[in-house]
Amino acid sequence: MAQTVILKSNKYGINLILDAEVDFERLLTDIIAKFEEAESFFKNAKMALSFEGRPLTDEEQYRIVQAISEHSSVSILCIIDNDKLREQAVKEIVEEQEADNAIRTGQFYKGTLRSGQLLECETSIVVLGDVNPGAKVVSRGNIVVLGSLKGNAYAGAAGNDAAFVAALDMDPVQIKIGDVIGRSADKAMWSASKKKKKTEPAVEPQVAVVKDGNIFIEPITKGLLNNL
Repeated sequence: MAQTVILKSNKYGINLILDAEVDFERLLTDIIAKFEEAESFFKNAKMALSFEGRPLTDEEQYRIVQAISEHSSVSILCIIDNDKLREQAVKEIVEEQEADNAIRTGQFYKGTLRSGQLLECETSIVVLGDVNPGAKVVSRGNIVVLGSLKGNAYAGAAGNDAAFVAALDMDPVQIKIGDVIGRSADKAMWSASKKKKKTEPAVEPQVAVVKDGNIFIEPITKGLLNNL
């Protein structure tokens, strides 16, 4: 008997090749069976989904995604039209979703990072301690240091310049957010361009953000937090 559903995987997701003749309800049952059979292979995977073989209404696409979510641990990040199914396009969509998840989720690290130490995280990170000169924190999301930041911090490491770096005592050697770099040669000059922004040494909680292609460090206020 011919298969009504074929799962064809690619680097960023799954292409469902669907029989054009069978009833949709049977097709839905067969899709569920396919994903249940492949559960151990796709366990907890996050992927894009595309369809081939038959036209589907928006409602039918929604029911398929819902069925996959209910009967497997697979998370469908997006649906890609078949005529747009190009590796680069799918890659950009998946990475954008992952970057958003990295900002919205986070981890904690307790302890002081000393010279030569590197802390890397796929999500936002909260450091319960100091980041000493010579130490470095790298995160795909945000970085919050509940202590002194005197080393290097790299937030939005996937290229997301909407990320931020915050610290109770902000005195870093270098901050990088996305692709924008701010260096502090004399601890008083902060900018990512030739036009420098002078600030006084920090003795209060501050946050570094990207504005107009430059990194600016500002005191943390309730209004500022609402806009992050």
